[in-house]
Amino acid sequence: MAAPATDPRWISTFLDAQAAEQGAARNTRLAYGRDLVDASGWLVRQGATLATATRPALETYLAHLDAQGLAPATRARRLSALKQLYRFAVDEGWRADNPALQIKGPGKTRALPDTLTLAEVDALLAAAETHGSKPADRLRNTCLMQVLYATGLRVSELVSLPVAAVRGDPQLLLVRGKGDKDRMVPLSRPARAALTAWLAHRDAEEDTARTKTGAKPSPFLFPSRGQSGHLTRIRFFTLIKEISLAAGLDPARVTPHTLRHAFATHLLQNGADLRAIQTLLGHADIATTEIYTHILDERLKRLVLENHPLATARPSTR
Repeated sequence: MAAPATDPRWISTFLDAQAAEQGAARNTRLAYGRDLVDASGWLVRQGATLATATRPALETYLAHLDAQGLAPATRARRLSALKQLYRFAVDEGWRADNPALQIKGPGKTRALPDTLTLAEVDALLAAAETHGSKPADRLRNTCLMQVLYATGLRVSELVSLPVAAVRGDPQLLLVRGKGDKDRMVPLSRPARAALTAWLAHRDAEEDTARTKTGAKPSPFLFPSRGQSGHLTRIRFFTLIKEISLAAGLDPARVTPHTLRHAFATHLLQNGADLRAIQTLLGHADIATTEIYTHILDERLKRLVLENHPLATARPSTR
């Protein structure tokens, strides 16, 4: 296959292949695209292109990112995108070499994810039941928060849930996650009760709209009039901040991902198997899930230091 004539065509062809051959999720492709467009723009300003870039040029680009103050994780992601693009280019015969292959990325420090205590989660769930100007808002908010904490879904998975997945009061929820991979997650009793209440109200509103205007039913559990047809991630992010305030919590500490972390941490604290948590979260690699063991390590360390009789200095008896 002949190499595309321009950098934008290099990038778009690579992203199309990622979708078709690797099943890369839309958000993943968007991230790759942003990273590669940035690298291409820098190369063009240096008088080069993706087709002509050398290893020294790419190393200079990474040094430029470092000088700009970009985090190590961001620089590592940019390098990863370039490596994958050039691996694809070599496979397609666009280049004879991969100029990014031997470049080592910055060391990634893995920060422990923020999480919440059981009491804080209880406060959030209680606040969701009363937050909203209309009964429909309160039912939806309760359902969103209960299902999120009960399942540990990614926010994109939650807001785009098809309504067909929750018909018939299921005890297990079929979720389509990253890379279009399906997994089953169990639903708690409170989550099922919240789903039943929201679904009844949602269906009644759709029946009324269909009778009055002939509106077609939405395929989504949380429908919206926006382009996506369902509640957006941005709207839910704002909503969870509002609920945090109502619960008396610092909104800066609470995001949809924080509830996902709380789900995993609380399961681990109560004896759940790490492999089971990996499956529930939809992690492709167990190493991603293992970060939660570090949270417990820190907690156990504090327990020992604060409560062990020999952990604090004692006055000498001599």
